[in-house]
Amino acid sequence: MELAIAAEAFADHLERVRRLSPATVKAYRSDLRDLGASAGPIALEEADLEVLRDWLWRATQRGDARSTLARRAAAARSFFSWAQEQGLIAHDPSLRLIAPKKGRTLPTVASRDAMSGLLDAHRAAAGAGEPVALRDHAILELLYGSGIRVSELCGLDIDDLDLDRGTARVLGKGSKERVVPYGAPARDALRAYLTRGRPALIARAAAATPAVMLGTRGARIGPRTVYTLVARVLAPIVGAETIGPHALRHTAATHLLDGGADLRAVQEILGHASLGTTQIYTHVSAERLTATYRLAHPRA
Repeated sequence: MELAIAAEAFADHLERVRRLSPATVKAYRSDLRDLGASAGPIALEEADLEVLRDWLWRATQRGDARSTLARRAAAARSFFSWAQEQGLIAHDPSLRLIAPKKGRTLPTVASRDAMSGLLDAHRAAAGAGEPVALRDHAILELLYGSGIRVSELCGLDIDDLDLDRGTARVLGKGSKERVVPYGAPARDALRAYLTRGRPALIARAAAATPAVMLGTRGARIGPRTVYTLVARVLAPIVGAETIGPHALRHTAATHLLDGGADLRAVQEILGHASLGTTQIYTHVSAERLTATYRLAHPRA
């Protein structure tokens, strides 16, 4: 079997059997297609350790980040392990593949005061009743108030919201469902949007939709629209040129821990499979604490 054909079969396995998220499957496909482009039209059995090392070397030469190299090496290891399990190859050439360790960078986080000012400004703008302003305010309050992913926000349907309890049912990575809480400001923003904003937007739609968040034409909103909104309003207050909706997730998690939330509870809210993924926010909180100490203590 050709390497490229086997790689596509593996991606299908990830999607249909392991039911990984579309974004994760897309990343695997991209990485393995890059391997195929580097190796050329060869049989799967011909892909040895030297082929893999040459692939990563080419990526290094074109300036790929260490995190990208680490991800691609991990994709190759998963692929060849699967191929061996399926009996497509006798030996796994990726077992001795070494890639640079992925450097851990702390996420960009907005301060509490900055978030308060940002959300207050959008609440005031939504007061005029313009549908998109009402929607944007609800999006920002919900992303920050619940810490959900942008894909989870875009996938929300009306029946997923419980405004009385202040919870939302979301479908996370690996099609895992969880219920997340949000506070009174997000609930108020959602009620205002659902009452005055969404009806005006859905009136423009070609067909009815159960989606909570709608675009200007009345269809379910896409991640790109949310990304553009967050980048426009958040970049100036965190001092970063490129910023996206995940920054609000980072900010929500950090502020929860700063406020005394249990790490396990934050893991459940964020939908992290591993506690280790959540622990990065303890480092963020520790750095913020250290910075405050150095500014405030006379003997720092």
